[in-house]
Amino acid sequence: MSDLQRKPVADVGLIHDISPDDAGWGYVGFAVHRLSDGQLVSELTGDREVILVLVEGKAQVSAGGTDLGKLGERMDVFERTPPACVYVPNGSDWSVAATTDCTLAVCSAPGHGKHDVQVIGPTGITLEERGTGTNQRFISNIAMEGRDVADSLLVTEVFTPTGHWSSYPPHRHDEDDFPNMTYLEETYYHRLKPSQGFGIQRVFTEDGSLDETMSVANHDVVLVPKGHHPCAAPYGYEMYYLNVMAGPIRKWRFKNHPDHDWIYKRDNP
Repeated sequence: MSDLQRKPVADVGLIHDISPDDAGWGYVGFAVHRLSDGQLVSELTGDREVILVLVEGKAQVSAGGTDLGKLGERMDVFERTPPACVYVPNGSDWSVAATTDCTLAVCSAPGHGKHDVQVIGPTGITLEERGTGTNQRFISNIAMEGRDVADSLLVTEVFTPTGHWSSYPPHRHDEDDFPNMTYLEETYYHRLKPSQGFGIQRVFTEDGSLDETMSVANHDVVLVPKGHHPCAAPYGYEMYYLNVMAGPIRKWRFKNHPDHDWIYKRDNP
């Protein structure tokens, strides 16, 4: 199995805990907790900012000494409704007490103290359609640069219908060359419906120094340190993924693969 593909380490509890050191890069951290009703998880943020995403389920959430109340409306991620999300700055703390079975994603990156604790979803998040034909997918921009809600983090959800491609045409953001491109590390947290399904993700560079094609299962995480990273959902299965990106600057600038850019230009004349 590719070093870029991470299988959950358990069925319940902390199923992923990917630090920058573990990933071999400098910015993105990502964890997933699968909690039962009544379970509590809490952390100090240290020098990192955090965006908590209730992928599904309900929980009582506190951050920075503030009780944010009971959050969460989406009980199944494939409802395609916006998620409950909370921003927590560096030098702070958070706690989540599940009030139903729930899946909690913890997205982290270096914080600079420019933002305060705030609930950033579901209010303010809308589902947007992108692409045409079998490249059609649906995006919930939780914390992309159009929303000034974080110092470093860029976070988004993508719903890919059965038989469709996503993160396509292939594109990369692995050079610190703003405004032409930004260096952004990225994680993909995958879910499949029905859950026994699989998806395909390829991570590859134009010079061939990296070329990995992975069969991803429900709850797998894929690391994208560089290169292009398209994925696809086979017929009969829907794919969801939660993207976390971060780098030197909080901008998303990418370049399509030169061999496949004609697809983007045709669909976006």
